[in-house]
Amino acid sequence: MQSVVCSSAFLLLGRMVVGLVMFCLQNASASLASPPAKFKTAIPELFTCEQLVTVTTKSWDDVNATVRLYERTAGDETWRQVGNPFPAVIGQHGLAWGIGLHGAGKPGEPEKREGDKKAPAGVFRFGDVFGTALPEQVRFLRLSYRQVTPTTEAIDDPKSKYYNQVVDRRSVTHPDWTSSESMLQVGGRYRLGVIVRHNTAAYPGYGSCIFFHVWDPRDPGTTGCTATSYDHLVRLLRWLDPKKSPLIVQLPADEYQQLKQGWGLP
Repeated sequence: MQSVVCSSAFLLLGRMVVGLVMFCLQNASASLASPPAKFKTAIPELFTCEQLVTVTTKSWDDVNATVRLYERTAGDETWRQVGNPFPAVIGQHGLAWGIGLHGAGKPGEPEKREGDKKAPAGVFRFGDVFGTALPEQVRFLRLSYRQVTPTTEAIDDPKSKYYNQVVDRRSVTHPDWTSSESMLQVGGRYRLGVIVRHNTAAYPGYGSCIFFHVWDPRDPGTTGCTATSYDHLVRLLRWLDPKKSPLIVQLPADEYQQLKQGWGLP
């Protein structure tokens, strides 16, 4: 009888230990997958950058946007607009808070998710320029350039360790993704573009491979990128200078006005 009691107690203890381990593992996994919770009311990078691209819409759900370029000299707080504003489109379902230099979104407001066809709102750095041209054909660029080839893929599979990356399939020994975008097959939209560094920590499911690329602004919105005409995009990319730490801000107009003073926006 005593041995039965001991066996039952040991079995119960074993189950408790297994349960505790599983609980800890689940919590650890959840903490790794969760984006930063804090929304920043002040962004140091915005106070030191010398080039700023603003993309504003009339509302969270609006597809049409206006792009403005601003610059200033180091140590100067006054922004100067460069040239005239130009039209662009964003995600088919508008904007939602992404993950960037601002942290994450405000509580109670829309948050960017994989496949939601929303463009990320917030403050972001620029990554590499990409396109179908040979490097010698785009020597006017000051940002780094990568040529799109038949094996260039944008990975949107949240389960992949390459999630939210643009990779050359030939350089990956063991591709682990089940979903991606062949950038060359996309065609004219990726004739030229620049990576917007959203969700750089690649939190699974929070949105991937966000670009500013070629588009006819008269057409419906994108699947989550920002896009404009080829001529306007060339103008933007000729102007961007990595030495001036350029940033891009995407917001609905009302939100922009609320954050303008605290973020030091033009």
